[in-house]
Amino acid sequence: MATAPPRDVADCLALVIDGNATSRSILAGQLRDYGVGKVVQCSRVRDARNRLEHTAYDFVLCEQFFDETNESGQTLLDDLRRAHLLPFSTIFFMVTAEASYASVAEAAESALDGYLLKPFTPVALFDRLSLARLRKVHLAPIFDAIEAQNFEQAASLCLQRFETQQPYWLYAARMGAELLLRLGRHDEARTLFEAVIAARALPWAKLGVARAQVESGQATRAITTLQGLIGADASYADAYDVLGRAQVEVGNFAEAMETYRHASGLTPDSVGRLQKFGMMAFYMGEREAATKALSRATIIGLDSKLFDHQSIVLLAFAYFADTDRKGVDRCLADLARVLERQGDSARLQRFARVVLTLQQIQLRQFAKVVELVRAMAPETQQSDFDFEAASNLAGLLAVLAHTSIDLAEGATWVRQLGMRYANTRGLSELMANACHWHPPYAESVRECLQQINGMAERAMALSLSGDPTSAVRSLLQHSADTLNVKLLDMSQQVLLRHQARIHEPAALQSSIDQLRERCGSAPARAVLGQDSERQPGGMTLRLRNRAAAQARAQEMAQNALKERAAPPPPVDKDPAAALRLRPQQTGKG
Repeated sequence: MATAPPRDVADCLALVIDGNATSRSILAGQLRDYGVGKVVQCSRVRDARNRLEHTAYDFVLCEQFFDETNESGQTLLDDLRRAHLLPFSTIFFMVTAEASYASVAEAAESALDGYLLKPFTPVALFDRLSLARLRKVHLAPIFDAIEAQNFEQAASLCLQRFETQQPYWLYAARMGAELLLRLGRHDEARTLFEAVIAARALPWAKLGVARAQVESGQATRAITTLQGLIGADASYADAYDVLGRAQVEVGNFAEAMETYRHASGLTPDSVGRLQKFGMMAFYMGEREAATKALSRATIIGLDSKLFDHQSIVLLAFAYFADTDRKGVDRCLADLARVLERQGDSARLQRFARVVLTLQQIQLRQFAKVVELVRAMAPETQQSDFDFEAASNLAGLLAVLAHTSIDLAEGATWVRQLGMRYANTRGLSELMANACHWHPPYAESVRECLQQINGMAERAMALSLSGDPTSAVRSLLQHSADTLNVKLLDMSQQVLLRHQARIHEPAALQSSIDQLRERCGSAPARAVLGQDSERQPGGMTLRLRNRAAAQARAQEMAQNALKERAAPPPPVDKDPAAALRLRPQQTGKG
């Protein structure tokens, strides 16, 4: 693909974000002197977030600290990257008057283009902007490949630049590792991150190792890696994000809640971190903390693309527990307002029905409540009825049982939900905690995990005894009965590993493919809400065609599953040698 020439500076659009009117005016004037055609100014992070969500800017200069509002430019940048709202073409500089590197290290390492330390001369600003534009030109072929969704080619170009020490090789290595993670090649990503560490011991590379460990199912090892990283820099907020995720995955919810609490404290205006902490507090029964965090996240982020509307559902449950009728009404009103803009979203419609049911219980309209819940039941067998929807419904059924509303099918539905999503201890415990209103339901969900594990163990025993055909058929039958993706994935792995010894493998593969359409894409690991593509500590790989990108990502995930079923190749202990890379201590990073 031919690389488009860089835009003329006179045609560029810039955004200056600074709470100080004098400083903001000076920065805007310097950008005009540089030749920028149009400069927009914002005094508040909230206004800037709204502009950046709807307009692509060529340059962004953002103040690091906003004293009057207690907001930070770093939090804005972090939230924007999470939601894929900074395209590759945008040059983003953090501006700060703080001379200590420790206070701007995160901005220097996570921003795409670095930081500017006040006071600086117009010449210094012009030089930095020009160098940033030059880097965009050097790396344009990689960006073009990513925009074309040719991730394999993009990763290859990144590795080639890193290996040959071409300009910006370190930046290319970071992009390459992100691409390898996206492609499901977790071991190769970890090896590349380790190669970067060997060349330059950068915190983002160490964090990348931990992310690769989490993605490859080594959450316990990731926790150890992250604890060491946090020990070296206790203010590295992204490290807490990944640590919390790893702790949730292994079921250490109390530790995860403290981790998210600390991360939220480091960046009190981060919508994403407020939501993670609020969700975890809700599932841990700390209702006051959950209500405070989720209500603040709703106030500052409801109209933002960064906001996860699952927060409104959990907030409604918390208000219901506090018998706060007005609070539940506000949640329902918020969802109604969002549905006016996104009325075709099945996810939001489910959220609204759950909150409406809670409102009707408060109004003691029990016949209406039963009618609403029974109308939800058929959806539980649909492929797009995900873990989040299942947990919300299970929690609602527990509320009904707690309030003595007669629903004979309740226990059966909870067990069906548990059997479908009891993939890991973390997932099982999240759903069980959602049922805390009615302990028998919570215990039923936990028992489902034991039953699923028992089915898996008996099938694997058949495979080990020399009968992989029966193992695959057993797993398929149980998966068809429960719609459990874990059992379905295991059937795929056994089939691929022992295909030569299996009777009619093509027919079994066809059955797996058909069943996968029924099961949908349940999470393999426990997560809170719906995480965006950008992971903490990672770079944003933004695409214009998000729908096509998501379809491509699902295809890659299935290919990665098939690759993991094959015996792994030997791994060279030297990370650079494993990738045939020779990082040196020189060259532009």
